[in-house]
Amino acid sequence: MTCWYELEELPDEGRVRTAVVDGRTLALSRCGGRIGALDNHCPHQGGPLGEGSIENGLLRCPWHGYDYDPTTGRPPEGFSDAPVAYPVEERGDSVWVALPDRAERPRTVSDVLVETLVAWGVDTVFGMVGHSNLGFAEALRRAEDREELRYVGIRHEGAAAFAASAYGKLTGRPAACLAIAGPGSTNLLTGLYDAKLDGAPVVAISGQVPSSVLGRGAFQDLDLSAAFRDVAVSTVTVHAGSDHAELAATAVKHAVDGRGVAHLVLPDEVQDLPAGAPAGIPAGRCADAAVGPPEAALAAAVDRLAAARRPVIIAGQGARGAAADLQALAERLGAPVLTTFRAKGLVPDTHPLGAGVLGRSGTPVASWLMNEADLLLVVGASFANHTGIAPYKPIVQVDDTPSAVGRFHGVEVGLLGDAAVTVRALAARLREPAAVDQRPDVAARWGIWRAEKARRAADDRGRGVASAAVFAALSAHCPGDAVITVDVGNHAYGFGRYFESAGQPVLMSGYLGSIGFGYPAALGAWAATRSPRGASAGAAPGRPVVAVTGDGGFGQYLAELTTAVKYGIPVKHVLLDNGALGKISKEQLADALPVWQTSLVNPDFAGYARLCGAAGIAVHRADELDAGMKELFAAEGPALLHVYCDGELV
Repeated sequence: MTCWYELEELPDEGRVRTAVVDGRTLALSRCGGRIGALDNHCPHQGGPLGEGSIENGLLRCPWHGYDYDPTTGRPPEGFSDAPVAYPVEERGDSVWVALPDRAERPRTVSDVLVETLVAWGVDTVFGMVGHSNLGFAEALRRAEDREELRYVGIRHEGAAAFAASAYGKLTGRPAACLAIAGPGSTNLLTGLYDAKLDGAPVVAISGQVPSSVLGRGAFQDLDLSAAFRDVAVSTVTVHAGSDHAELAATAVKHAVDGRGVAHLVLPDEVQDLPAGAPAGIPAGRCADAAVGPPEAALAAAVDRLAAARRPVIIAGQGARGAAADLQALAERLGAPVLTTFRAKGLVPDTHPLGAGVLGRSGTPVASWLMNEADLLLVVGASFANHTGIAPYKPIVQVDDTPSAVGRFHGVEVGLLGDAAVTVRALAARLREPAAVDQRPDVAARWGIWRAEKARRAADDRGRGVASAAVFAALSAHCPGDAVITVDVGNHAYGFGRYFESAGQPVLMSGYLGSIGFGYPAALGAWAATRSPRGASAGAAPGRPVVAVTGDGGFGQYLAELTTAVKYGIPVKHVLLDNGALGKISKEQLADALPVWQTSLVNPDFAGYARLCGAAGIAVHRADELDAGMKELFAAEGPALLHVYCDGELV
């Protein structure tokens, strides 16, 4: 069946233009008083005829100069290829074109892949649509129309990978990130390395050049599996004859089981191949990882725990799922709970046994209590150099990864098992511990530290706000149920030392330590807390999201503020601006080097936020902080608090 459509904005004589009619693009032309309507794709290599020109009565393709009659589509004598020409009629003052009914798009390989990802729990995709992933993008659009997933179009692929990594860190489930071939995919790598090093599940999907030109030096032709082989636990190219559903299913399984990146490469032509296979489902494919250690190891650990007079619990990111069990054990022992920076907030600083962060970004409260301890119960921590865990203390270590137990040095007892299962098992076997109640020590050390923080917050050289003052204000105003994302830099050290957590989970680029993580991660945290699938661990529906960054980190992805505005993502952003890469300046000075090339030229970030359509608030003095924080958290939608900081008062 053929339908007629009225054309608008016809070209002038001797001109051609592109028109979209019923979702199809046409090359409309006026030549010699006649109006032509051709399919917009040159039959040679698909060039856009509507962007061509009329020369000597012929329509010339802008890509390779092929000529066609602008009304009939016929090429000059000696050539046979021709674009489709559609009938055109002039009816009074209007012009109409006849188009055949649009063929229903068949179910494709991309549909099978997307349906399988959805069935396996992937509900959010961050990415950038481009020429080599259009077939897959169309399948995503259809799934979004069915309300099966959410797509967030970002401004830079690196932000997509950081957002997906943050989503995985918060929920333990993978989000996906999407890019085109070549540079789009290579832009993903930094964020994917963040996911790899911090054990966050992510599914990365790359469009690819057509198989017929792959490996022949075509435009954006890269061996993507080779490029991703180090960062990914698996990287697979989907071919025409592949089991498409199984490749998507195993990608999610690899990402979850391997706590890392699974990568799929989709050649352009494969994405649109018709496919009738059903989606893959996860039933019977996933094991329960909540297992405990053997009895002999538990008995040895209980003996040491029962005999300790001043035990201290150190919780890492791997203990997030055991927070309630750790707190119960700590209360029974009267033992302080210290955390690594990545686990900040696992036990609130307001709890009588909450002792804050240990290590380079930590508090003297935590370090003093560790130094006084006669046993460390370390749960889900890596022992990396920034954690500050004392290797010379007697240690009982709990971890669910064999390679993590005794990774850097020997421990007295290593318990291989899920954190929550193992801590509950220890508590069940612990009869009459010898531990003294350390609550008075915790309170005394906090008293000393809070007095010092107050003195630092009051420091004012007239060159901006002190970091301690910023985080005192944030501690007072940040919602207790917020998720907080933190970037890398001086502000992160200040946040670790000065911000008093009410139990808010904190997301950061832990072992990669990548600047730029903070704001894209907030987009990922928002998506996790608004999952179409509902609540999950750490991601209760609707909880607020707060980003804390420096000027250096936000400067790398500041265009993502427009992403937040586009999708109405209400990130509350606290931006500490000291006009420099302050952490690097300090490191240069520590090495007796002159400070060099660390200064920054920054915009008015609050003004920039307003230009983007977000709320923008500026704070120049400490006495403006309280009002600024109130305005930030009262704002609807995305908002940015630009705090001018004194880079020396950290």
